[in-house]
Amino acid sequence: MPFSIILLNVALIWFIAVITPGPNFFITVKTAVGQSRRTAFFVALGTSTGAVIWGLSGFLGIALLFKTAPWIYLSFKLLGGGYLVYLGLKLFTSHSKAGATQEAMALENITSFQGYKQGLLTNLANPKTAVFVTSLFAATMPSNAPLWIGVTSVAEMSIISIFWYTAIAHIFSSNRFKKLYLNSKVWIERFSGIVFIGFGVKLLVKE
Repeated sequence: MPFSIILLNVALIWFIAVITPGPNFFITVKTAVGQSRRTAFFVALGTSTGAVIWGLSGFLGIALLFKTAPWIYLSFKLLGGGYLVYLGLKLFTSHSKAGATQEAMALENITSFQGYKQGLLTNLANPKTAVFVTSLFAATMPSNAPLWIGVTSVAEMSIISIFWYTAIAHIFSSNRFKKLYLNSKVWIERFSGIVFIGFGVKLLVKE
C-alpha cells in the first residue's frame, strides 16, 4: 500500500476520533467560554501535546506493555479515572459553597501554563487512547512500516488535534458564547461536571 494512502487513512480515522465529543472537547469549550481565548488556546495545545505522547506510545507499542503487565494499565486507569472524577466534582460543587462568586471569579484568572497543564492532564487521563492508537496503526500500517512513517503519522495526528481544538477555542470564546455562559454559568459548569464524572466512572469500571 502506498505510504500516501496510509497517511490518508490515519488522518481520516484520527479526525473522526478527535471531533467526537469527549473530555478534551469539554475542557476546551469550558475554558473558551468561561475564561480567555488565549487560555483556551493553551488548553488546546495541552490536549494536542497529549495526542503526540499517546501517538508515539501507541506506535512504539505501549498497548503491548499494558497487555503483558496488566497492573500498569490498571494503575493508569485508576489514576486517569480518578482525575476525571475529581475534575468533575470540582466543577459540579464550585457554586455550592459560601463565597462561590469570589471563587468563580478567581477561577477566571488561571494562567496560560495552568490551562496547558489542564489540557495535557485531561488527555493523558485516558490510557485507552494508547490502545486506540495502537489499533489504528495495526489497522492502517504494514508490519514492516519504517519509523519515519510512524513519526509522520503522529505529526499529522498532532496537527489535526491542534487545528480542531484551537478552532473550538476560537468559536466558543466569541462574545456570543461568553454571554450565554455568563447567563447560565452554574448550570453549564454542573453539566460539564456530570460529563467528566461520567467519563471518569466509565473509565474506572469498564474493562
